[in-house]
Amino acid sequence: MPHATTDDGVKLYYEEVGSGTPIVFVHEFAADHRSWEAQMRFFGQRHRCITYSARGYPPSDIPEKPASYSQNRATDDILAVMKHLKIDKAHVVGLSMGGFASLHFGLRHPAHALSLVVAGVGYGAERDQQAKFRAEVEVVAKSLLGEGMPAFAEKYAYGPTRVQFENKDPRGFAQFKKELGEHSALGSANTQIGCQGQRPSLYDLVEGMRKMTTPTLILTGDEDWPCLTPSVLMKREIPTSALAVMPNCGHTINLEDPDQFNRIVNEFIVQVETGRWPQRDPRALANSITGMKN
Repeated sequence: MPHATTDDGVKLYYEEVGSGTPIVFVHEFAADHRSWEAQMRFFGQRHRCITYSARGYPPSDIPEKPASYSQNRATDDILAVMKHLKIDKAHVVGLSMGGFASLHFGLRHPAHALSLVVAGVGYGAERDQQAKFRAEVEVVAKSLLGEGMPAFAEKYAYGPTRVQFENKDPRGFAQFKKELGEHSALGSANTQIGCQGQRPSLYDLVEGMRKMTTPTLILTGDEDWPCLTPSVLMKREIPTSALAVMPNCGHTINLEDPDQFNRIVNEFIVQVETGRWPQRDPRALANSITGMKN
C-alpha cells in the first residue's frame, strides 16, 4: 500500500490516477479517501488526481493520543502528501473537515496552492454556535468510544444535513453509511477532540482571508444550514473568491450530486488554468447600494 510519511512520523495512505496538473482531494469527518471516487474518475481523465485518508482513518495510521490531531496538522498533512509525490503546486479540493483544511492550506501554504475549493465549511464557526458545537464534539467522541463505530454510524449518518442524500440517492447513502461504520472509533474520536473541537472560528481568520490571493471557490448546499452564513462571510472577505450554492443539497455534496459538483469545480479549475479567474474589482466595494450618491 502506498503511504506518505508526515513530519511527525504518521503514515498516510493515498491513491492517485491520471496525469497533468495535480488535484488533491481532502475528505470530510464522516468519509475517507473512498468518498472521492466519482471525482477521481471524472477529473482523472485530464488531471493527476490524488486522494488520501487522513490520520486516524484506516488504512492510514491511527495515533493514539488526541494531541496528535489538530487543524494545523490536518493542513500540513496535505503538504506532506504533496511533498512525498514531488508535487510543488496543486489544486486543493476539500469538503467540510477537508474544506477547513483546504482554507487553512491557503492561509499557511499559499505558495503550494494553484487554487482552493472550500466546500461545506462552517460547522461551529458562528460566534453563537461555538459553545454548542464544542459540546456536541464531546458527545460525539463519547459515543464513538462508548458504543463503537457501527452503532455510531447508524445515528450520525442521519444528521439534519445528510438526510437529503438518503432521500435523493438511497443506494449511495447506504454505501456512505457502510463505509462510515468501517472507520476507527479511536481515530474518529481523536479527530473530533483534537481537530474539530479545537479549530479556530472562521471569524478569527478574517484578516488572513483579506490577504489571500489564491483563486478560491466556496461551495455549499442550500440545505446545509450551518454553512450558509459562513460561506457568505468567506465570499465577502476573500478577494479572489466566488460562491456557488447547489440547490436542494445538504452537506455531503460531492456524493449527493457528483455530476453538479464536478461540473462546478471543473469550470472553476478551467478558468484558473486559462488565467481567467478574476480578483474582485475594487469598485464593487463602494459604500453605496446603487452606486448613486447625493
